[in-house]
Amino acid sequence: MPANILNLPSYTVTALQENDHDYHIDAVAKNRPECCPHCQSNNLVGFGRREQMVKDLPMHGKRVGLYVETKRFQCRSCDKTFYESLPDVDEKRMMTSRLAAWVGKQAIKRTFASIAEDVGINEGTVRSVFRDYINELESTVRFDTPKWMGIDEIHLIKPRGVITNIENNTVVELLANRNKETIIKYLFNLEGKQHIQYVTMDMWRPYKDAVEDVLPQAKIVIDKFHVVKMANEALERVRKSFRESLTPKQRRGLMHDRFILLKRESELTDKEVSLVANWLNNYPELGKAYRLKEDFFNIYKANSRSEALVRFADWEKSITPDVRDAFADLIRAFRNWQPYILNYFDHPVTNAYTESLNSLIRVMDRLGRGYSFEALRAKILFAEGAFKKQLIRPKFERRNVPDYATIGYARVDDFRAYQPEPPQKEINYGVDISTLVSMIENGEI
Repeated sequence: MPANILNLPSYTVTALQENDHDYHIDAVAKNRPECCPHCQSNNLVGFGRREQMVKDLPMHGKRVGLYVETKRFQCRSCDKTFYESLPDVDEKRMMTSRLAAWVGKQAIKRTFASIAEDVGINEGTVRSVFRDYINELESTVRFDTPKWMGIDEIHLIKPRGVITNIENNTVVELLANRNKETIIKYLFNLEGKQHIQYVTMDMWRPYKDAVEDVLPQAKIVIDKFHVVKMANEALERVRKSFRESLTPKQRRGLMHDRFILLKRESELTDKEVSLVANWLNNYPELGKAYRLKEDFFNIYKANSRSEALVRFADWEKSITPDVRDAFADLIRAFRNWQPYILNYFDHPVTNAYTESLNSLIRVMDRLGRGYSFEALRAKILFAEGAFKKQLIRPKFERRNVPDYATIGYARVDDFRAYQPEPPQKEINYGVDISTLVSMIENGEI
């Protein structure tokens, strides 16, 4: 029998049984204890033995059980008994340390049930190992605090707070909820929070209150996407209300109207342009709503906040009474959040962030079924291969030439060879949203 079948140097394999699904391996630890763990005496005698079954990494597609003959000793000095400790075995459970590490990594990508089946343990054990693995990652993985922070939400069982790095298009944290107290606690404990310059968000007041309480130096910017989305919603209200009054034949003439009308005018194909022109000529009320939607989007083409404010005033004046109710929520939101919306024109946020996050929201709805929030959070934040990192080389500095006699080098060449190269600094910006979406869609998570 090969001595290295386990590749565990601390054990000697004594027997092996194999069936269609499992390996059953008998083994003994090579090194006996040298002293009593209670009094440190080396006056030890054997006092029995027992067999312990330890799970190990699957081999050749089969589950592995390691049956270790564990010796019991008695100390002649203090009369206490103890069993020898098993090397390379996890402290909390009867499995090898390498199996515990493997289960933790696999649980990021796979279901707990599939891992339990491959190893021959129950799902509860997988969940426990996974929790310990994530706790270890939490203590070692550090994401760089973004200067441009985004606060948004994603629906995983219920709405959860999402913290993003706008500049690098990454996710840096998922919070259990989006309550003010939760956001405040996160921001308060954030290392380097004083360096945050801008925070983008939607029009959810607890976000604003939390940022103003903890980050008074940061500028709040209402994300463009969440504002213009309300213009689309207003158009939808008009469209749905209008369709109710049409005959079935007229409704067929408006086939696929929702998808076409919600597109930007500049994105329409020649065929769609012709369709829209026909609809707007035949149905003036729908035409007014569509034009108001397009004109509101054009507010964001302004070059300054003052120009944007003038454009909004002109836009509001152009709203006719028959569609005003549909746009009432948008008008109210713009007025209530005006300073924060206008901050966008001083500090614009790229569309790449919101588009990527929307893609993540869509795929997470599929991933989220059957998982707890804690598991989903770990799958997102610690997905292997999704981190966006950068190595920063140290600043070039002119060398200082010391007194060579003092350090024992006689020549300049000797001193140059002696100087070590300064270490590079690695910055982890978080989980790249685009990479994460791709991994989920490809079934890698």
